[in-house]
Amino acid sequence: QVQFVESGGGLVQPGGSLLLSCVASQKIPSSYVVSWYRQAPGKERELVAEITSGLSDSYADSVRGRFTISRDNAQNTVTLQMNALKPEDTGVYYCNSRPMWVMAPGSAWGQGTQVTVSS
Repeated sequence: QVQFVESGGGLVQPGGSLLLSCVASQKIPSSYVVSWYRQAPGKERELVAEITSGLSDSYADSVRGRFTISRDNAQNTVTLQMNALKPEDTGVYYCNSRPMWVMAPGSAWGQGTQVTVSS
């Protein structure tokens, strides 16, 4: 089971940027999709962005055009560049992975990285 360690969170003002990274504990199978999720206080965890090994990406409507997910298959890392941040982007951000033919995330959840957008 692939596990991830997330980093890069912090406190940023509205309109600012952050670059999140997650490193896998082992080589990510080429058939796996890697995803970023986030969980805001008092809310359920939600999918933010996904990327395949072929670098095909998809985004939640709320972040499309502001966030960019990238994947380095050789380094087993996935990043999330977040621009034009809004207070509603606040939450704990997590990486997870799944085989392409499975809909639900399959990795154990890590500790995540806290993102706080506030003036």
